[in-house]
Amino acid sequence: MAFRLATRRFAVSPQVFRRGMASVVETTKAEPLSTVSESLSASTQPTPSSKTSTKGEAAPDKDATIKTFHIYRWNPDEPSTKPKMQSYTLDLNKTGPMMLDALIRIKNEVDPTLTFRRSCREGICGSCAMNIDGVNTLACLCRINPDKKQEARIYPLPHTYVVKDLVPDLTQFYKQYKSIQPYLQRDTPAPDGREHRQSKEDRKKLDGMYECILCACCSTSCPSYWWNSEQYLGPAVLMQSYRWIADSRDEKTAQRKEMLNNSMSLYRCHTILNCSRTCPKGLNPALAIAEIKKSMAFT
Repeated sequence: MAFRLATRRFAVSPQVFRRGMASVVETTKAEPLSTVSESLSASTQPTPSSKTSTKGEAAPDKDATIKTFHIYRWNPDEPSTKPKMQSYTLDLNKTGPMMLDALIRIKNEVDPTLTFRRSCREGICGSCAMNIDGVNTLACLCRINPDKKQEARIYPLPHTYVVKDLVPDLTQFYKQYKSIQPYLQRDTPAPDGREHRQSKEDRKKLDGMYECILCACCSTSCPSYWWNSEQYLGPAVLMQSYRWIADSRDEKTAQRKEMLNNSMSLYRCHTILNCSRTCPKGLNPALAIAEIKKSMAFT
């Protein structure tokens, strides 16, 4: 399968697709992906929307408010074909207010081959994370600009391998999340044999971290994560790590800190703050990373 070949650590396919520049890179057999990634910046952009046909509704009304959506397309079943930007037009009078509504209408009524993830439509599951008009966000929470002159551009999350169209491969992201052991760890049983209690003050320390839905918007907006995603854990995973470090019920704090005590897992963060700016839930991963650094420096 093209997807499987595109995500291995060593490329054995003649082409590798990655949404750094949303481009195609020619490789040789068994060439390390580190070499491939270095050449991505010099590779060509996807075929622009001006060189592709525009698809739209069959018969729009006379008073229709027509808006154009340019959407990144790539089909793994056609690995020799370059990615392209496909243009679609929709009547906003017949479309819901969110970008996800537009994508669903395009798939249901215009082009059933368009592929994207979605589930809850409430900003809870994180499935519909993508790059919309240059910002990583959730399509279900991103409103459509009513100005029909402002054309929308939709890409998969940047610097991720693409499964198909707007679907990114988050295998590495979830593997890193698993590595921090994101669950309560303690050896001492509860005094009454029931749940492990904590004070209201200790519980309040977890606010702003437990709400993370692991959509990967923050991590894929981080330049340090773009270039060091094999070793740097990234904002989302580090915030979840601090969520357990800060939990008064957990008894493995020292071990959790020791796992981060190296030059790459934590300290590749240079406080660029892209993560906090782009988080669709309004969380602050940069603050959590700073708290980890502070706790490790003074203990």
